[in-house]
Amino acid sequence: MSKVTILNGGVGRELERRGAPFKQPEWSALAMMEAPEMVQAVHKAYIDAGAQVIITNSYALVPFHIGEERFKALGATLAEQSALVAREAVNQSSKNDIVIAGSIPPLFGSYRADLYQAELADDIALPLITALNPHIDLWLNETQSLIEEALTVKSLVDRIDTEHKPYWVSFTLEDAKLTEQPQLRSGETVVAAVHAMIDTGVDAILFNCSQPEVITAAIELTQKILAQSSSAQAKTIKIGAYANAFPPQPKEAKANDMLNEVRRDLTPTTYLEWAQKWHSLGAELIGGCCGIGPEHIQVLSKNLN
Repeated sequence: MSKVTILNGGVGRELERRGAPFKQPEWSALAMMEAPEMVQAVHKAYIDAGAQVIITNSYALVPFHIGEERFKALGATLAEQSALVAREAVNQSSKNDIVIAGSIPPLFGSYRADLYQAELADDIALPLITALNPHIDLWLNETQSLIEEALTVKSLVDRIDTEHKPYWVSFTLEDAKLTEQPQLRSGETVVAAVHAMIDTGVDAILFNCSQPEVITAAIELTQKILAQSSSAQAKTIKIGAYANAFPPQPKEAKANDMLNEVRRDLTPTTYLEWAQKWHSLGAELIGGCCGIGPEHIQVLSKNLN
């Protein structure tokens, strides 16, 4: 069985738990603007817990969260700072196996495939990509609800990143209701998403910010598609997962407005059981999303592999 690479857990909720500046609509971007030292401390906590991949706190640095004017004035600067803060946390650790993933978030809001505007995607994504590019080790296009957006962001990264760093894409899944087969929050199938990612040439396909139950089904299906594919590219793609610890969220939920109640059943020990299941199904990249903290990551680090 392949070795597991441990990703960090949720940054935004850990910032809130530690008393960092945190409110809507800015969410985790507020700490990036007002208390970057607390962002660095969260990164350090995850490194100490055993995370091998640290994700930049650039998730909320989009107009949806910080507004159009602030994005135009500060978006690129804050994105670069998010990478530098992560790098400093890595430099201060004694570990030499930590890599930094540049987070490219949903451009128009988490879960909101209905808000996607193709004509504006370049204007939002390119400043973030350009600012992150010199300071990161790999790309992580997170919480994607729509195949078209994922393809657009990949094409923009290919335009800017002449080094061709590893490229990971992570989809968020419909988990407010059971469906016959796993679906993105857009209603598109995981089958269609995986085939599109094979064709565009990603290095990893992950699932995040969704219930562990639906993620498990998506991993099993993804592994089957990759194994049956005739594409040589498919044989090299890694699978990953980082679930959230919140009840199922409807598609109309605004980003994090409804995420106030943590599932009590997702303790570090029970989350490990999900992670072990994902690993048995072929996942090699495992971490946590909203509500999964350093204590969860520590248990994963000690017990996986």
